[in-house]
Amino acid sequence: MAKKPGKRPKHIPLRTCVGCRLVLPKRNLIRIVRTGDGVKIDPTGKLSGRGAYLHDQRSCWEQGLKGSLAHALKTELTEQEQAFLRGYMEGLPPDDNENF
Repeated sequence: MAKKPGKRPKHIPLRTCVGCRLVLPKRNLIRIVRTGDGVKIDPTGKLSGRGAYLHDQRSCWEQGLKGSLAHALKTELTEQEQAFLRGYMEGLPPDDNENF
């Protein structure tokens, strides 16, 4: 009689940070989504719309706001959206001086 296989490891979805291009578990990143109402931060990760992911580090947000975030969302960020995202970025803790 054959042995039953052991438990399978739980699947962990991976996403790429558009700022630093590191691939990490989805739960470690912040999702930004383009909806019909504009660009929003999606803390639940479940809003419908085109999404992109960023670390919770200012350097990734600065890099993303230079253009890679808009490219990933396939849209142009308005001044209001950029101001909103920069305001959120200011609330993030300062970067660790660690190299990835």
